[in-house]
Amino acid sequence: MTKSIYNKLKKIVLFLLLCPVFFFAQNSGKITGKIIDTKGNPVPYANIILVGTTMGAAGDIDGSYSVEKVPAGNYILRATVIGYRESTAQVTIVSGTTTTQNFTLSEDVLQMEGVVITGTAGGAGIKKKDASFAITTISPADLEQLAPQSTAAALDLVPGVWSESTGGVAGANIMVRGLPSGGDAPFVTMSINGAPLYGTQTLSFFEQSTIFRIDETVASTEALRGGPSSVFSNGEAGLTTNFNLKKGTDLTKGRVKYATTDYGQQRVDAVLSGPVSEKLYYMIGGYFRTSPGIRNTQFNSENGQQITFQLTKVYDKGVLNVFSRLTNDHGQWVLPMALGTGNDLGEFSPLGNSTRFRTLQINTQGDSATFDFSRGRGWQGAISGLNFDYDLGGGWTVRDNLSYTKGNADTYGFVPNGNPMGVSALKAKIGASTIETVGGKTLTSGYVQSYGSWVVQKQLESLTNDISLTKNVENHKLTIGAYQAFWTTNDFWTLGNHVLVENVENGDIIKDVDPNEVAGSWNYGLNEAGDARVFAIYAGDSWQLDEKFRLDLGARYHFFNLNFTLDAGSHPDGVTDLTASLDGNDWAGTAAINYAINTDFGIFARGSKGLFYPNFDNIREGNNYNLTSGTLTDGTIESSLFNQFELGLKYEHQIFSLFLTGFFNTVEIYDGGVGSTFEAAQLKTRTFGTEIDAGLSVDAFRLKLTGTLQSGEITESPNAPETVGNKIWRQPSMQFRLAPSYDFQLGDNLNATLYGALRYVGSRWNDRDNSYELDSYSKLDIGLNVATSGGLTFNLSGDNLTNSEGLTEGDPRDPTAKNGRPLFGRSIKFSISVDF
Repeated sequence: MTKSIYNKLKKIVLFLLLCPVFFFAQNSGKITGKIIDTKGNPVPYANIILVGTTMGAAGDIDGSYSVEKVPAGNYILRATVIGYRESTAQVTIVSGTTTTQNFTLSEDVLQMEGVVITGTAGGAGIKKKDASFAITTISPADLEQLAPQSTAAALDLVPGVWSESTGGVAGANIMVRGLPSGGDAPFVTMSINGAPLYGTQTLSFFEQSTIFRIDETVASTEALRGGPSSVFSNGEAGLTTNFNLKKGTDLTKGRVKYATTDYGQQRVDAVLSGPVSEKLYYMIGGYFRTSPGIRNTQFNSENGQQITFQLTKVYDKGVLNVFSRLTNDHGQWVLPMALGTGNDLGEFSPLGNSTRFRTLQINTQGDSATFDFSRGRGWQGAISGLNFDYDLGGGWTVRDNLSYTKGNADTYGFVPNGNPMGVSALKAKIGASTIETVGGKTLTSGYVQSYGSWVVQKQLESLTNDISLTKNVENHKLTIGAYQAFWTTNDFWTLGNHVLVENVENGDIIKDVDPNEVAGSWNYGLNEAGDARVFAIYAGDSWQLDEKFRLDLGARYHFFNLNFTLDAGSHPDGVTDLTASLDGNDWAGTAAINYAINTDFGIFARGSKGLFYPNFDNIREGNNYNLTSGTLTDGTIESSLFNQFELGLKYEHQIFSLFLTGFFNTVEIYDGGVGSTFEAAQLKTRTFGTEIDAGLSVDAFRLKLTGTLQSGEITESPNAPETVGNKIWRQPSMQFRLAPSYDFQLGDNLNATLYGALRYVGSRWNDRDNSYELDSYSKLDIGLNVATSGGLTFNLSGDNLTNSEGLTEGDPRDPTAKNGRPLFGRSIKFSISVDF
């Protein structure tokens, strides 16, 4: 009896458990379909979403998709993918049946239909064509065709930006819209998933592209100039470049890629993503690379590896995302070289086996250490973060973006010191009959030059967090938020350490000749430590006045604190020379009006006030503080002012898209440089200009144009009055990049794209004294991409095919020296990848 009752109860429980399953199965249906482009080719990996729900799917490599277990009813189905205009369709789901809905997507050459998060309050996002600010979006396909050799080189695709990226994989100089800069990148913030990589934009021997490497884990890139960023996040008034990482979906997919070059680079990339469990997804990827470099140093000077991991949890009303990226990557620091001495400017490297290792004095006590200069510049560390977006109901949404960075961004450089000298002139000067190298070579002709072995060991740590709360009220989108950041640096430097070297590729050290005979030698060393904090509150409102006009407003109040200690001299001696503890506060604001003339055409106007606080290096160099006692405690510090006005035009139609922006800015800046022969100075500048970002797509032909016209000058300088009226230096008044491409078929299963780019860079003044101009130059790149229907892709590209020797910079440490840093010489790259 008992057993019989037990069996009946078991059947009843099993029936009750299965009832919802049977009910759901009987009251749901399925959607399937295929996504193609206007040429009939499949569009892989599209996102399919049922609008207003959390249901959706990811397309396969052949463009097919399937959405399972959709409750019966009427829906709007949306298909989106980077590089194409979104498409929607009304679908009706009938219980127990399969509904077929195909999509044909047209190309969106400027990604005007895409959603951008940079420049929006808390990273809320807005369609690019609706934005009241200038922003450029870069797809993985754009990066594939550009084939940048560094993160900074990818900014060649962004109007309004001048990137001196020929220094190697790290340590670029990046300038924006005529904002004056003596080096590094004082007006550039880089972020992952909307969270800044580091608390301040730049330090001596550090700018943020140094700690970010582009690989196959990057889904898209956004580059915002000016606009509302002076109010939101870290308050960047210049350029904010945000890299969005790929996220997992219900579809498991991946890519493996191998690349090699004619100069011996070997690189393997891989990425894999998919589901862990229901609504929990993963993405993991990275790379390994090794290379002697285009400028051969007699050893593999470029080595690195990276791994990135991301987990994404989707809730009914939100999403939580966590990521971590571990990097150990470095490469030769390429520096200006002597011009007109017979060396191949495209491949020359003074560094070699004879100068790779140096034993240097590190303090006044006479201790020494041996350093390996093959390390160049790079990053060994981790960047981790969290992104949270949740709909609280009632029109309320909370968002949070957090980042934590820790690691070492060291520099080991072989730095030229002054002009080269002919061997015969050196003999005459010192009264020698012969000049020999340490290796025993007797020099009868040619040149020698003084080089310094510079060591900068920099330990970095940073924590940033941006939390915001948004409320939709009728025609208003109101946001309040708080941004906090804490960052530190601990540095050891030994600069100078000059030796005389034969001025040939991989030249040997000259024996028994004082380098002072050619150029004045010096030494500078330090131990320093600093920490800084920012707390800012901000508010914004996006007010839709009517169906055509929108008013965007924002304001920020910013609190800043900095602490710094320094032991410096020819070598550190263990005695503190300077301490500082400073506080400051100021406000920033922005206002814009956006007018949608029609669905294709819009304009905007914006004014912004930004702020810029000094970093630890400005304190060391005496910016604004008139330090007399060597100690400044409980001091008040003022921010540098930044004002900017913009007028923009946006146009998007089936075959043509345009983003045209005019800008005008004024800024106060401190100009100084480590190891420079000129004095630091306070400057006020003024710049106006125009940016163009345009794209044309007609059948199989595409054409992209990015360009900048600008004119800037120094308007005030109390301690360098002779510079007033001089032009902004190190930035061209004109630059453009014209990139055509053509699609064609090589067979039934082979789709090919022939592409190229012509870049023109106008002349630039070498320094703020406008001592001399660097000539204009042009650069030509060509490539061919061939893809099979099975996911196999081949790419062959040629960089700088005409072997242009255009100079990207002169000698920033000695503007009078006849040194310069040219483009990398001609190179060929081949890659093969498989998608699955």
